[in-house]
Amino acid sequence: MNLSEPVNAQAVGLTVGKYRWTICALLFFATTVNYLDRQVLSLLAPDLSKEFGWSNTDYANIAAAFQFVYAISMLFAGRVVDKIGTKAAYVLAITIWSLGALMHAFSVPMGEGAGVLLGAFGIVAAPSILGFMISRAVLAVGEAGNFPAAIKATAEYFPKKERSFATGIFNSGANVGAILAPICVPLIAGIWGWQAAFIMIGMLGFIWMSVWLTLYEKPDRQPRLSAQELAYIRSDQPAQAGGAAPAADAKKVSWFQLLKYRQTWAFAFGKFMTDGVWWFFLFWLPTYLSAQYGMKGDAIVVPLAVLYSMTMIGSIGGGWFPSYFMARGHAPYDGRMKAMLVIAFFPLVVLLAQPLGAISFWVPVLLIGVGASAHQAWSANIFTTVSDMFPQKSVASVIGIGGMAGGIGGVLLTKLGGWVFDHYKALNDIRTGYMIMFGICALAYLVAWCVMKTLVPRHKEITDL
Repeated sequence: MNLSEPVNAQAVGLTVGKYRWTICALLFFATTVNYLDRQVLSLLAPDLSKEFGWSNTDYANIAAAFQFVYAISMLFAGRVVDKIGTKAAYVLAITIWSLGALMHAFSVPMGEGAGVLLGAFGIVAAPSILGFMISRAVLAVGEAGNFPAAIKATAEYFPKKERSFATGIFNSGANVGAILAPICVPLIAGIWGWQAAFIMIGMLGFIWMSVWLTLYEKPDRQPRLSAQELAYIRSDQPAQAGGAAPAADAKKVSWFQLLKYRQTWAFAFGKFMTDGVWWFFLFWLPTYLSAQYGMKGDAIVVPLAVLYSMTMIGSIGGGWFPSYFMARGHAPYDGRMKAMLVIAFFPLVVLLAQPLGAISFWVPVLLIGVGASAHQAWSANIFTTVSDMFPQKSVASVIGIGGMAGGIGGVLLTKLGGWVFDHYKALNDIRTGYMIMFGICALAYLVAWCVMKTLVPRHKEITDL
């Protein structure tokens, strides 16, 4: 195969076999389940707040418990994935997060028990709040393993020229989960009660796990993978082209070793600056539509479904976009950075959401939809910059470092949003509060790109790990 002819290589990729796309489909469904489990509480929060007497601060504390534990767990999740391997790590992750999802249905008795224990240390909170915080923490520990494992699986099963496209496809599962949750959760809760919603959605992870255990093996041990497709997967990995993975892969790589590389810091900063934007849209958009347009309940479902449908296009299209530059001779990282620069300009349209919002609520929904779509396109590419430059044995660890940075950025942006909105609500000028936050979200990607490009000006693979 002539690697100097990328277009022909891609054509070959269509004929050598398609089993790698089966793996991509598994990653897509895992990510869908991941976001379904994550969204159940936010959709039931109004009813649960009434039932248990939660204040907005109480609910914010429960949500913050998830974000904080998720951020810390991302760091360790990457190490676990690299240590025990993709197959076992995914089983461990989805088992923990599915159990965490199920625990929500039994959170009040759990909270009563936790209250006795924590009371000995002078920590006092309502039983329901403690129970849900513990459940969210367990959910976060498990869900932190999804993206490190999925990115590592993508690095194992796809050549570099296809990785961002594959990442864009499985990452779009987050959008599908965000669309399905508002449809399924209220329906289940309305028929069988809120506990049933947590139980039925939580069980989906165990169903997925049974399929994963049946279909997944590392490429060199995968009986369903043809020799031609295996060779294609390794076509731009010369060190592995001759057969099994190099023995060096068994060597442990410490966090301190990874932190000495600018590539690690570039990825971590890019995640820190931009992950919070997605969290902001996810948590605050329903509140925004309620505060500015008086929309509540079912009225919010359709705008959210439209917005998250838009983000699917951004995720898949953004994942494909770098191949345009790679087909013209650019190295994977360089082509990806060119694509990310173009993508970074799209969120600027969010600056118009408030000035044009008086026309109709659909104007900010569609403009924010463009910004959210750009985030998913950015996300598909920034994840893949790691596998462009780091050996497979350290990919999940670097993803974990960046994931923790992104989680911390998300916590800070969420907390900042709460403070800004409370401040301007007291001034009876909530519109200005949203304008400030939309401005931060709109500019985050260009700032992130400039710093990433400064740290890593051009493609440079790590070869001394």
